[in-house]
Amino acid sequence: MKKFILIGLSLFMFFFKSLVMANYDKIFYDLKIESISGKIINFSEYKNKVVLIVNTASYCGFTNQYEELQKLWDIYKSKGLIVLGIPSNSFNQEKKNDSEVKEFCEVNFNINFPLSSITEVKGKNAHEIFKWAENNHGKSAIPKWNFHKILINKEGNIEDTFTSFTKPLSKKIVNKIEDIL
Repeated sequence: MKKFILIGLSLFMFFFKSLVMANYDKIFYDLKIESISGKIINFSEYKNKVVLIVNTASYCGFTNQYEELQKLWDIYKSKGLIVLGIPSNSFNQEKKNDSEVKEFCEVNFNINFPLSSITEVKGKNAHEIFKWAENNHGKSAIPKWNFHKILINKEGNIEDTFTSFTKPLSKKIVNKIEDIL
């Protein structure tokens, strides 16, 4: 009987997972952020693209994920994927300024996907992107640590979120990207 209840609850949770809050008064394409070089990245330029947002940090145990993020970008950018790194010191693991982050990413990982300026990703000072994500997708959109991932579909809505432990080239992320590209 316990097994039946667990299976039933699991199925219920699976089918209603995507019904999280989703009361979009804005979509992702209505937002913007400052790039690491000081220019504004207007997300309306990403319309009809799939966007993987990742809050990053230079001194994190997950920093080696930059390598897989770059590979993901190289493989799928021509098919419509944007990888967007958002360096953050919200967890006290980022360099002091944008130029140090940019140099670190280019020298150590040969990063050429878009990066924002150093940005807060949680709490009352979080950037609008992360407040928007929480308001529309719930707590799973709030970064619990660096290298949290938010996948935006072509309609500008959150498709899914992934914890820091989920590697960028994992089947879970790659399959989801391929499904919505």
